[in-house]
Amino acid sequence: MRNRIQITGILILALLVGCKSSQNFLGVDTPSTSTKGNQPSNTQSDSVGSLTNGVEEEIEKTKEVKIKKSYENANYNLAIEDYKKELEDDPESPVYNYYVAESYRKTNRIFEATDYYAKAIEGGFADDEMELHYAQALKASERYNDAKNVLQNYLQYATVESFVDRAKNELKNLDKLDSIGLNVRNIDIKNAEGINTENAEYSPYFFNNELYFATGREQAKFERYGIPFTDLYKIQSNGLNMDASSIEKLSDLFNDEEINEGSIAFSPDGNSVVFAKGNSADKRGRFNIDLFISTKRNGEWTKPQIMPINSPDSWDTSPTFSGDGKTIYFASDRPGGLGGSDIYRTRLNDRGRWGDVQNMGPTINTPEDEMFPYVSPDNKLYFSSTGHAGFGMLDVFVGINEGGNITIQNMGPSINSSYDDFGLVYSDFPFEGFFSSNRPGGKGDDDIYTFIDNSSDLKQIEYVLSGVTYQLNEDSTQSILADVRVKLMSTDNQVVDDQVTGRGGVFQFVVDPEREYILLGEKANFFAKRRDFSTVGEAVRQEDLIERFTTKKFESSLTLDPIILDKTIVLENIYYDLDKAEIRPDAAIELDKLVELLNDNPNIKIELSSHTDSRGEDAPNLDLSERRAQAAVRYLILNGISQSRLVAKGYGESQLINGCVNDADCTEDQHQQNRRTEFKVIEYNGN
Repeated sequence: MRNRIQITGILILALLVGCKSSQNFLGVDTPSTSTKGNQPSNTQSDSVGSLTNGVEEEIEKTKEVKIKKSYENANYNLAIEDYKKELEDDPESPVYNYYVAESYRKTNRIFEATDYYAKAIEGGFADDEMELHYAQALKASERYNDAKNVLQNYLQYATVESFVDRAKNELKNLDKLDSIGLNVRNIDIKNAEGINTENAEYSPYFFNNELYFATGREQAKFERYGIPFTDLYKIQSNGLNMDASSIEKLSDLFNDEEINEGSIAFSPDGNSVVFAKGNSADKRGRFNIDLFISTKRNGEWTKPQIMPINSPDSWDTSPTFSGDGKTIYFASDRPGGLGGSDIYRTRLNDRGRWGDVQNMGPTINTPEDEMFPYVSPDNKLYFSSTGHAGFGMLDVFVGINEGGNITIQNMGPSINSSYDDFGLVYSDFPFEGFFSSNRPGGKGDDDIYTFIDNSSDLKQIEYVLSGVTYQLNEDSTQSILADVRVKLMSTDNQVVDDQVTGRGGVFQFVVDPEREYILLGEKANFFAKRRDFSTVGEAVRQEDLIERFTTKKFESSLTLDPIILDKTIVLENIYYDLDKAEIRPDAAIELDKLVELLNDNPNIKIELSSHTDSRGEDAPNLDLSERRAQAAVRYLILNGISQSRLVAKGYGESQLINGCVNDADCTEDQHQQNRRTEFKVIEYNGN
């Protein structure tokens, strides 16, 4: 693909385009230096290689020199025609076959170069890098075992260290094909027929319901290569549904006659746009691509300016913004990289200028080509590469940073083919998006494809707890209580979320599966009310999800009691053994609830009272009730309640609640009703 950019993408400005976190992806602070030299991996020197068997004399022939000139001028389509004419008379010529193979490679059709490389090698053409390219051609044709054999044989005699390293690395990549082939997802891919033509459409970028892309559909042709210039277009798009009638070319502010434009990207706020531009028709035009930037002022775009981050005589292209808009990632084949095209980043400094260009380092970049970066909403870096383990030519990869540990994953055969697959962007993350490919079955050259990921692991379920806050009325009925602060808390009393109910008393929280919670309702002049809530055992299995988004609802309402001074509230199940004041275990459970109530209502002071039944003498019963009340208060104090908030009072048998007076014939249960513990609020600070 670097060749598409460098020679034909010129042809299509190839290193095309590629967006919520406050940090930049990967956090690479130190640019890497190349150990392979500064030349891109796919460039050829003036001397293509030493020739054997008298080929050196052949190449000096006038006609041969003339034909080679088309190759030297980077007019590879014409070179293919010229050399194929020569092959009609001399089909086994190692020279002619070599240049046809190289021309196919440099026009991004290396899969058509296989037989020509084979004949060039068989005929004795000598070029130190040719076997590497031949293996690439075999791989692009899915002849993986043949590619392995070529590389293993090549390592028997190769002497150039950088080429040896590349061959070894590619053998390792080929050995990984079985494992990356297992990364199969339920993805539907379709050709975006409404916008694709027989020419190139590539580098999609989705922004504000519009799909931007580069295309070579204009009549004006780049004479150097015999192909149309590429320009920037856009189309209205509701997700993946595009309105073909809305296709329009961007204004002259972004498109120039007889100059290639491509790879556009917008900042998240929509106030900046960066795009790639270069390769004029002028024979003196530079063989490079530069990044240009425009900003909005008073709602209008300013004249694009060349960015200071560009490298002279290099290809700087395929920009994309980080989620916070403060970093631009782009591809460049500038000197000092790790091989061919590398991915770099530049940051916006405090003065609002782009600078501090840094190579993304060897985890992302390889001695081959990396390009088309794109940062997804979850801060993953998507890019295309020929250097990481893939199925053929460019594959789409994703870089994931987990706690500083960066892993690179091939997107698998559901996205990638043995052809070029690149420029992936999302329109509805993580379900839908676009990418470019020159795979068979398209409309022509590079086409734009849509994809929908229907994999079950992407189907999302949200667990929602909702309810209503009520108040308890004097007649024991309930009515809606508005303006209640409801807190969702963990079991260790940490607030997870809180909100105030409106007039309807409604509250709603998003909750996690398999988790215990506490609901706490608070309102002035009402007792705070707690209720346990749990989603344990309520989770829905991922494989059982049918819709893309599912909501499972829970309900749990709260009823608050008004605080009324001196109103008696009976503490249920506070029992004592006969004639004893010690707190029994069952009574302790109920007193713990009172501790909780007092903690939730720190602005109340209570009287805790104890009562006996009528059996026995009045004075001993009064003393017993005093001791029982004191025992209960002591329990509360030992559990953290301030003594100043508590008053203990014993009433003996003076406040019986039924007719079980002295000598009355009553059951034990009736007597038990009188042996009770109560509390009432005697002071309340409503502030």
